[in-house]
Amino acid sequence: MLAVENPANGQRITTVPDAGPADVDKAVRAAVGAWPAWRVTDRHAALMSCAAVVEEAAPVLAPVLTEEQGKPLREAEAEFTRAAARFRYFAGLRIEPRVVGQAEVHRRPLGPVAAITPWNFPVQLAVAKLAPAFAAGNTVVLKPSPHTPLTTLHLGRMLAEVLPPGVLTVLTGQDPLGEHLVTHPGIRKINFTGSVATGKHVAAAAAPDLKRLTLELGGNDPAIILPGADTALLAEKLFWSAFANCGQICMAIKRVYAVGSAYDGVVEALAALATEVVVGDGRTPGTRIGPVNNRPQYDRVIGLTEEARSDGARLVTGGRLDGPGYFFAPAILAEAHDGMRVVTEEQFGPVLPIVRCSTVDEAVGLANATKFGLCGSVWGTDEEHAADVAMRLEGGTVWVNEHLAMSLDEPFAGSKWSGLGVSGGVWGIEGNTEPFVVHRPAGAR
Repeated sequence: MLAVENPANGQRITTVPDAGPADVDKAVRAAVGAWPAWRVTDRHAALMSCAAVVEEAAPVLAPVLTEEQGKPLREAEAEFTRAAARFRYFAGLRIEPRVVGQAEVHRRPLGPVAAITPWNFPVQLAVAKLAPAFAAGNTVVLKPSPHTPLTTLHLGRMLAEVLPPGVLTVLTGQDPLGEHLVTHPGIRKINFTGSVATGKHVAAAAAPDLKRLTLELGGNDPAIILPGADTALLAEKLFWSAFANCGQICMAIKRVYAVGSAYDGVVEALAALATEVVVGDGRTPGTRIGPVNNRPQYDRVIGLTEEARSDGARLVTGGRLDGPGYFFAPAILAEAHDGMRVVTEEQFGPVLPIVRCSTVDEAVGLANATKFGLCGSVWGTDEEHAADVAMRLEGGTVWVNEHLAMSLDEPFAGSKWSGLGVSGGVWGIEGNTEPFVVHRPAGAR
C-alpha cells in the first residue's frame, strides 16, 4: 500500500493501492476491450454525465484535495469547477471530415491512452487529459502522482459509474508503475505532465513501440517589466502570477527581468504583498497560500534560496517557516543574476528571483537564454510596445500585461524542452487522433 501524507502537518492521511505489473495488464486489457464499442459511440451524453459527476463530487472531494495537496479550499473547489467546464466544452466539440481535392480527411481515435498526471493540479490536469481523449473516442488508464493519488482515485471510481466498463481505470502507485504503463503494448498514446527529466525518460520508454506522445513539461517562465511600467498597479497581478498554488504551476512566473527604472518599484511592491499574504493550512479560512506539496520539493526550494543568498542575492522577505508542515512564505530575491540556479532552473515553489537589466534587448536575451520555452509575459504602460517585445520571446504562450490567463479554446504547447504536442481546444482532440484519408474517383461526387 502507498501512504498519502498531509503536507500541512506531515502526518499520514490514509493509504491507497500500490499497483504493479499485473494491475497494469488488467487495466490495459480492459481499455483495449472497451475501445471498439466506445470509439463508435455518441459520446456527448457520456461527457456531459462526467461533468455532472465532477460538480456533484466537489463538496465531498475538494476538502480531500486540500488535505493531500495543500492548496486552500477555495482553490480546490475551483479545480472541480474548471474540470466540469472542460468536460462540457469537449462534449460539444466535433471534428468534421475535410475535403481536399478527391480526398476526404477523417480523424480516427488512436486507442487506449496512458494519462500520467502530476501533484500540483490533480483534478484539473487529469480531466484535461480525460476529456479530449474521451471526446476523440479513446479509452484511458490514468495514473496520478504518488504524492496526490487520493482525490483522483475517488473521482475515477465515480466517473467509472457513468462510463462503460473499461473506458476509464485509475491506477495508483509509485515507480516503476509509470514505466510499466508506458511500455505496455496495449497503450497507443501517452499523455504526460511532469518534469523534463521524467518526460525524456517517458519518450525513450515509448520509442520502441512508436507510441504517440503529448508531453507537457517544465517551464522557467520569464516576466519582463518595461521602463515606465506602473509597478504599483501591476504588482498584484504579477504577484499571484508567480505565487498562486504556492508557485507550483508550470505556467507561473519563475523569474522577473526588470528594466531600468522599473526595478526598485517591482521589488518594493512585490515584497509588500509577500509580507501581507496569509500562509497556512489550506483548510483554515483566510489562508491564501498553503504548504509546498512534498518534502523533496520543499527541500529543493530551501536549497535554491539559500544557494542564491550565498551567491549574492538579497532575501527581501519570505523563507522557511517554523513548525510542522512544509510551509515557506513567499520569498522575493532581489539582486539575482542569471548564473544562479534559482534563475536558470525551474524552482517550482514560492520563491521569485528579480534580475536587474539595463535594456530591453538585455532582458529579452536573458529570457530566451534557456532550454525551456513554455510561457512568458511582458508588462508595460505602452501596450503596443509591450506586444512587440512579447513577439520576441520564445515560448508556447506569451501574455501582455497579464499572465496565466487562458481559455478552453486555446492551444497549449511548449517549445524547446517544455514539451511535445498540443493540448487545449480542437488541437486537444486532434492530438488524440490520427488522420485517415479516403480517396474517391474524380467526378464521383
